[in-house]
Amino acid sequence: MMLNNKTLLLKMVFLSMLVFISFQRLPAQQIDMKKVSIIVSPQIASPVRETLSKILKQEVTKRSSAEWKSTDSWDTEKSTIVAIALSGDKELFGKPVPERNDKSYPEYKPEGYRILTQKEKGKIILWIIGADSRATVFGCGKLLRTMVIADDNVYLEKTIDLATSPMQEIRGHQLGYRDKANSYDAWDGKQYEQYIRELVVFGTNAIENIPFSEEEVHMPVSPEKMNVHISEICASYGIDYWVWTPANVDLKNEEKRQALLRKHEKLYRDCPKLDEVFVPGGDPGDNHPQFVMPFLKDLSQILTEYHPEAGIWLSLQGFSTEQVNYFYSYLDKYQPEWLKGVVSGPGSPPIATTHHQLDSNYKHRHYPDITHNVRCQYPVQKWDQAYSLTLGREGINPQPSYYASIHQKYAQFTDGFISYSDGCHDDVNKVIWSMRGWNIEKPFREILTEYSRFFFSPEIAETAAEGVLALEQNWEGPIIENGCIETTLRYWQELNKENPQLADNWRWQMLGLRAYYDAYQRKRKIYEQGLEKKANKVLAKAQKIGSDKAMTKAFDIINKADSEPVAQDRYDKIVSYCDELFYSCGLQTSVPKYQASGAERGCILQFANYPLNNRWWLTDEFEKIRKMESEQDKLKRLKIIRTWENPGKGNYYDNVSNIKTGPRVVSKSFDATDVAWWNNGYSRARLSSQLFQNNPVLEYENLDFEAYYLIRVCGQGDALIRADGRRLEPIIYNKGRGEFKEFIVPKYITRDGKMRITFDIPEESHLNWREYSHISDVWVIKR
Repeated sequence: MMLNNKTLLLKMVFLSMLVFISFQRLPAQQIDMKKVSIIVSPQIASPVRETLSKILKQEVTKRSSAEWKSTDSWDTEKSTIVAIALSGDKELFGKPVPERNDKSYPEYKPEGYRILTQKEKGKIILWIIGADSRATVFGCGKLLRTMVIADDNVYLEKTIDLATSPMQEIRGHQLGYRDKANSYDAWDGKQYEQYIRELVVFGTNAIENIPFSEEEVHMPVSPEKMNVHISEICASYGIDYWVWTPANVDLKNEEKRQALLRKHEKLYRDCPKLDEVFVPGGDPGDNHPQFVMPFLKDLSQILTEYHPEAGIWLSLQGFSTEQVNYFYSYLDKYQPEWLKGVVSGPGSPPIATTHHQLDSNYKHRHYPDITHNVRCQYPVQKWDQAYSLTLGREGINPQPSYYASIHQKYAQFTDGFISYSDGCHDDVNKVIWSMRGWNIEKPFREILTEYSRFFFSPEIAETAAEGVLALEQNWEGPIIENGCIETTLRYWQELNKENPQLADNWRWQMLGLRAYYDAYQRKRKIYEQGLEKKANKVLAKAQKIGSDKAMTKAFDIINKADSEPVAQDRYDKIVSYCDELFYSCGLQTSVPKYQASGAERGCILQFANYPLNNRWWLTDEFEKIRKMESEQDKLKRLKIIRTWENPGKGNYYDNVSNIKTGPRVVSKSFDATDVAWWNNGYSRARLSSQLFQNNPVLEYENLDFEAYYLIRVCGQGDALIRADGRRLEPIIYNKGRGEFKEFIVPKYITRDGKMRITFDIPEESHLNWREYSHISDVWVIKR
């Protein structure tokens, strides 16, 4: 039946009135949290009981003009009361504590809590009911993450009745106060407490310190004092305190062994709280488990004297197959009760293998590296070389999607995790792991929104979260082809313009820095590689104008990257951000300027202008060429240089670890993850030579079946090459880094127009891994 215009109009008015009425009623559902009385159960153990009120009052006051006060009385003029109790409490100062008959609810499980609102005589009671003292801290954290706190507006958007308990038992992060950290070593006690509090707000229940460190320039107090202070902080928040203490002395040496035991005893005696001691089997340390296990037994006896409930943990990092087998045989034979569990870290046996092999009497903990980008346990995937050379191993690295997927992959095999972290640059990753450790189903976008709401502002919670996701996309694939990078910079520029109040927030500064840094490196790579292409065009004229003149002109062109740099406004902004971050959170982005402990330790400012073309390598090559006696030899070498990546029609070139210039590589290759670290980060080698694989696989199609081919290989050490399974004999075999090997391909191999190249792995167990044979470039050239 068709409606006439009058009926339709009346219907629209009626619907709009309903919408208006609904909209008008919405604020009535809000719970005013501006004036609040906090009542805390006396059954909650000290010092956690005192900490609960402190967390709420300080974090609310920091963000608003709200008045929150502590009281032991229900008779208060405040319109809202936050009542914090244990699920075992029957009443709180005379008022019944809400309970449920079914004890399978989350608030009755370890660390679980319930938050619910009740109306009573014109007042709102917001209950936080925890299964234990620690659980009430997490309940307060959830409240802080849920409330809208902005100046004069402090409220809950609606009434609440939620209950939750964690999935994983261990959810922690390593915050080692040591010289190798890129920021922690600059923190005082207040900064440590604030950071630990913020991690606890997001569900962290364990902090691991690295206690045996030498005092250095940034430390405001001695390591001995900070060890005790971090222990006290963990006690006040009711969370676990771990220490990471490698046995990096020869345990066969009785004098050194006893000295290390005495060192441990002093630490145990000094710490008011200590829950777990983690001793890595290797990295560092190279003792056989036949010496490690008795040492750990002695450690346990000392530990339990001061901390009766504390336990010893061991990782199998760096253990050989024989050593791993020895460890499990020891467990079978002695079944040591003093061993609490095993840690799976970088260089350990596979997590799933350990899970299935480890006796159920022992716990199993993941030690994920969420702090490093390259040369690490979980390298960045599809990373452009421009980032690996400039952002390096400890660049600011928010990767919510990537780390959520890693956590999900391994969580089923462990009782939880304490992450490996060497600075606050991985702050987003810590929160992702903590929250996914609580609830593995929680979407990482939702986590980022809560992160932005708590640390930035409720008004920009979603927009800031999208900005973090955009930064992760900046690292996806070849930097030149990633058009998102410029868009991300404009996005963050606009966010900065609209939110000047966040200018001093170190988390905000880090994200802004990354947006500028990524865009600067993209601009530089486009410009500098463009200069190299121009220089190669000049070298192509060498036959006509002479080699010396061609090299001089090419040199002048390619070095415009230094004499006429691009995007200096972006570089100036990077410098400014690095300076601000040094003072706001102690981030040390340069060795000479900020006394970072080493070039690999977060020194992004120091490498911001590392060449993204081959000008350093060309400078050295030109010097060698000028010393050649024959003009013909000079021209021959210049031709190889200018055609390196473009060997001509019918020929093929692959940089084996570069997703942009290695199209025929089928072996697993994440761009830049195998980047070399030569000359302390200042290698003058050709850029393609700084990327490599040890045994790449390449597949070719559409070869000329009538042609004869030669394979040229560049790399280091041996190249035990096979074509379609047949081992090829070399006609040139230089083993130095960046030198060539050449092999003739029998014509019958390419008769079908196809070829598969593989490399056998040479026996090099006697070498350091950095000296292993590797392949960086492969050419297939018509003879």
